[in-house]
Amino acid sequence: MDSRDKDRTIETWLVRLCGRVQGIGYREACVRRAQAMGISGWVRNRMDGAVEVMLQGSPEQLADMCKWLRDGMSAALVNELEVTELHPFPRFDHFERLPTL
Repeated sequence: MDSRDKDRTIETWLVRLCGRVQGIGYREACVRRAQAMGISGWVRNRMDGAVEVMLQGSPEQLADMCKWLRDGMSAALVNELEVTELHPFPRFDHFERLPTL
């Protein structure tokens, strides 16, 4: 991250997805997409069958990523996407896959 990135407005969103989102490579695809978009944060499966994603970036980046989370992977069937904006939140420096919670 260069100094220009530190000056831009960033937001932190916690996204919870329900539906057919586990066991199909969703987290790996999510990591690749977030990294390609310059978004930092993490993704993990939850024991209840949901996927949880912490996203950090510009509002435009996060909105685009949420569109991808809902419709970007043909094997997934997202029935519910819930976004919670978090204020304030420390900055992440990359995007990674976490163990199941």
